Amino acid sequence: MTQTRTTRLERGRSALGPALELVHTGRAPTRAVLTSELGVTRATAGAVAAELEALGLITVDSRPHASAGSQGRPSHRLSVNENGPVVLAAQIHADGYRAALVGLGGRIVATTPSCGIIPADPAHVLAEVVEAGAALLRDTGRRCLGAGLAVPSAVAEPDGEALNPLHLAWPSGAPVRELFLRALADAGIPGVTEKIGFTGNDVNLGALAEHRHGAGRGARHLLCVASGHRGVGGALVLDGRLHSGSSGLALEVGHLTVHPEGAPCHCGSRGCLDVEADPLAFLVAAGREPGPEVSLLHQAIELLRNEYRDPDIRTAAHLLIDRLGLGLAGLVNILNPDRIILGGLHRALLEADPERLRAVVADRSLWGRSGGVPILPCSLDHNSLVGAAELAWQPVLDDPLVVLDQSH
Repeated sequence: MTQTRTTRLERGRSALGPALELVHTGRAPTRAVLTSELGVTRATAGAVAAELEALGLITVDSRPHASAGSQGRPSHRLSVNENGPVVLAAQIHADGYRAALVGLGGRIVATTPSCGIIPADPAHVLAEVVEAGAALLRDTGRRCLGAGLAVPSAVAEPDGEALNPLHLAWPSGAPVRELFLRALADAGIPGVTEKIGFTGNDVNLGALAEHRHGAGRGARHLLCVASGHRGVGGALVLDGRLHSGSSGLALEVGHLTVHPEGAPCHCGSRGCLDVEADPLAFLVAAGREPGPEVSLLHQAIELLRNEYRDPDIRTAAHLLIDRLGLGLAGLVNILNPDRIILGGLHRALLEADPERLRAVVADRSLWGRSGGVPILPCSLDHNSLVGAAELAWQPVLDDPLVVLDQSH
């Protein structure tokens, strides 16, 4: 009997991480589903759920209501603990920065408004955004288990250098991970050490968040393309993991040429998606002078949504849709994704004229002609922030006991 209990305990503890990830991503809303997904006995699943609840990570509803049409005893409901620990997430973009506290399940618990003009010194802005996050922790009294940072640049591995922060005026190769960790240490945030502070490209992290909590759920080969405040980025999630290439630089889709005689690009080429299908390109094509009051992304989306009936605005939108479609068709031919999601201005372009974009992709891609690839808008607000939080949550998902022990 003792041996049986020990075996069950060991099996249950090895299942803590997989179980937490299932609840975190909404794939195990009940203990019955958890039992099935883990391939364990009901007793083991119950022990796993109870331990995760004791750790303050999930809640178990022991008095669930049976759903309509269900038979037999209803299963216990599982959900993330809304009052549990959080991680600090930060995002830097061309028009400012934002900090947030994010709980399990991708829930944004608290956030600062987007603010600040980004100086040429990355250490300065990282210190500011971390201090903003530290203030949120002080105000809420939440326990912090880690920190993640999203930046609008490819981030080289393993050193965490921002190789091409083109729209930030930062030096190429800025050691953003090192600077982020230093800022975390200087802010004195309890529980955050060099082992649980992470950095990544903003579109990569947005794609990861959408795959776990948004429009990318259930996709095995998910392609994400997004136009942020400046430029265009892409990401690929394969079987739940980001495809980052040999050194973290995969899917730099902004430098696909879609107009060979087009505008010069920062990379040295011409007519790249980065300069042909971003917010500035749309404003220029629409004949509108960008203003300093709000971000270029906000100006472009508001113009598209509020004045699409204007022939000049519609013509500019069609121009960007066609060039975006060319880029997506090339990516479909190469990557063969089972779903495409679009963020930023591209999401608004899709919503403005979904049939036009889908027709361009279908007409220009082999796989599109053979049945089409679903193209959907991203569904999460602040998905790059949520993705930065996913980086910070990953060690907890891998081994809840070890990380929680380290944070005491």
